[in-house]
Amino acid sequence: MKTRVNEDCIGCGMCVEVCPEVFEMGADGFSHVIGDADVCADKAYEAAEVCPVNAIEIEG
Repeated sequence: MKTRVNEDCIGCGMCVEVCPEVFEMGADGFSHVIGDADVCADKAYEAAEVCPVNAIEIEG
């Protein structure tokens, strides 16, 4: 799956709490993709669902 965090990210950290295998907070204060969402697809989709600004895009 192709996963990205778009420019709408507000840095709330919800995605990191739900799926730290795929997301981490960067030095810039925003979330970044660090892993393969295929490894934990259910958690990656859950992270996208809990994002308050719908900044997580998952394709595939």
